[in-house]
Formats: sequence, C-alpha cells, structure tokens
Amino acid sequence: MSSTSLYQRPLHNPLTDPNPLSPPSSLTSPKPTSFLQSRTTLFLLLSLLVILGVFYPYIQFPQNGLLSYTSKTYSPFESKWRDYSLSKAAAFVAKNNTLIVCIVSEAYLPFLNNWLISIVRQKHHEKVLVIAEDYPTLFKVNERWPGHAVIIPPVLESQAAHKFGSQGFFNFTSRRPRHLLQILELGYNVMYNDVDMVWLADPFPYLEGKHDIYFMDDMAVVKPLNHSHGLPPPGKKGRPYICSCMIYARPTNGAKLIMKKWIEEMQIQPWTRAKKSNDQPAFNWALNKTVAQVDMYLLPQSAFPTGGLYFRNKTWVKETKGMHVLLHNNYIVGFEKKTKRFRDYGLWLVDEYSSESPLGRLD
Repeated sequence: MSSTSLYQRPLHNPLTDPNPLSPPSSLTSPKPTSFLQSRTTLFLLLSLLVILGVFYPYIQFPQNGLLSYTSKTYSPFESKWRDYSLSKAAAFVAKNNTLIVCIVSEAYLPFLNNWLISIVRQKHHEKVLVIAEDYPTLFKVNERWPGHAVIIPPVLESQAAHKFGSQGFFNFTSRRPRHLLQILELGYNVMYNDVDMVWLADPFPYLEGKHDIYFMDDMAVVKPLNHSHGLPPPGKKGRPYICSCMIYARPTNGAKLIMKKWIEEMQIQPWTRAKKSNDQPAFNWALNKTVAQVDMYLLPQSAFPTGGLYFRNKTWVKETKGMHVLLHNNYIVGFEKKTKRFRDYGLWLVDEYSSESPLGRLD
C-alpha cells in the first residue's frame, strides 16, 4: 500500500476516542479480527514509529525512570567554534598564503604541544592550523589559542589514541588527503606534519624551486649527501617508501592530482582484519602512479631523516651533525615508547618548556 493511499483513507482519530485501541462499534462482527489486521491500528503503530524516530535523539532517560524532553544547547563559545569553517580558519591563520597543518585528536594533545614548542622556536607558529578530529580538541585549542583550530565534518567520536595498524588509526589517518585537498582547492600552500615530529631548524629554506609536492624518505638506508631529489624507485612491494608524515604542496593541478589519487587508492585498499592498512602505502601508490604527471621533490635525507635512521644510527648522526631539520619519532609504536625516546634524546620539550607553547601547559 502506498503512503499516498494511507493518508487519503478516512482514519480513526486516537485523540478523540478514549479507547483508541478498540475498533469502532460499526466494524465489529461475530467473526474475530486479528489485531494486526486492523488497518487503523497498523497505521497508528507506523505513525508512532515515525514520531519516535524524529524525537528519540531528544528524549533523555533520567535515573528516576521518567521520560523528559530536552533540546541540546551550546554555549556561545561552543557555537562559535562549531560554526567556524575551514575557509574562515585558513584566511585567519595563513601567512604569505601558506599554512602549516596538523591533524589531531584529543589523545595526541601532548604531542601537539611538544611539536608546537619546536615550531615557536623557528618563528613559524602563527601559520599553524590544527585540524581537530573531535570537539574536545577543537574547544581546548581555541580556548587557549583562538582561531587556530577547526573541525571538518563528519566528526569522529572522541576516544583514546588509536594503535598503529588498527581500524581506528586507519579511519583517523585516511581523512588526511581529503583535508589537504580542501586546503589546496582554497588556493593555499600547505605543509603537513605528524605531531610526533620536532623541528630543529627552519624547513622552509629547503623547499627549493616551484615543485608541486615535497616529501621525505622513510627508508633507514643511508643515502649519499648529494642524492637524487626525484621519487625513489619502487621497492619490493612495487612502490616507493615515502613518509606521509611530512608533505609540502602548492595549490597546483599536480598536487591536487596526487591527493585525489591518494583518496582513490585508499578506497581500493580499505582496512580489513586480514590486511591492516594505513594511509602511507596508498600515498606511495599515488606517487608512483602519477610520477610522470607531477613535479615531485625528495627532500635531503641529512635534513629530514626518518626515525629509523636518526634514532638507530649513531655514526650517521655524528657525520651529519648540524644538518638535521625535522625529526620524525617513527619506527616505534606506542605513546609511552615515543615519549620515552623523546625524553632520552632531550626532545620532550613539554616537561620544561610548556610556557613557550601558545597552548601553555596541558594537564
């Protein structure tokens, strides 16, 4: 039966009948009628389901067991930042048409603060835009540093840190190319960093030329100081091993093509229990498949070493002393382990220098 015919049929009004579930006397007959055969009753049940579907989100169940109706309200502060768009945030934060972006959930706030302190020391913090993946992060950053955090729907649930290789980690990182593409479409240059990185020097002088995209190698094998700046050849898995932790892109068709291809590759290879994907292989496939169409630049290993090289090869560190610019605390899994390693190397700055961060001390 169509919805139109249901609404055209004369119906029994439950609001005027004191016994709405009793059939009208004119319809009674000696032959028993099943409850579900009553069209009026069926219609009432369907109507009730529709009403519950509309109002259920606003129904609260207090401890006394009684139903109460409430409408969610937000403070002026919350409403302001909930309505804060990416275009407004980018226009407010960008300097020289450039943004430095990170993507953070609440569990990563200590690493965000550590990363920020290192950027403050290089005097580039004013162009930092924090893309919050949950409302607690959005509110906490904007409370202390107004305008420097934005949220891009749909919003992830606020939850504990995701373990590398988990579905939660994949869901978190898989949004990265979409966010970066949106910024490029707005016409800005964008530098992306993971927040488990530390700046030891200013990276911008290393962004030579006018290439579409710049990135760093994730291989721990030592390269010559004068190594090629082209995309490295594919490895055993058929793709190169570039780190998606640090990316600088200009708003060119080439850079946008890579972001679109990155999104496409993640759709082709989603996370499964058998194959616990993350966004980095998809990024490398995207680079490999667009290398002939895009102007790419591999940053010098001596300045942008992977954690597998810097934290594990003391000889190389001594040979390249004074050359290091950005360090990535990778090749290790877990917040506690990453924090300990930073402390061991004197790079966990929040212990003593939290006052240098625009966020102050986060307890």
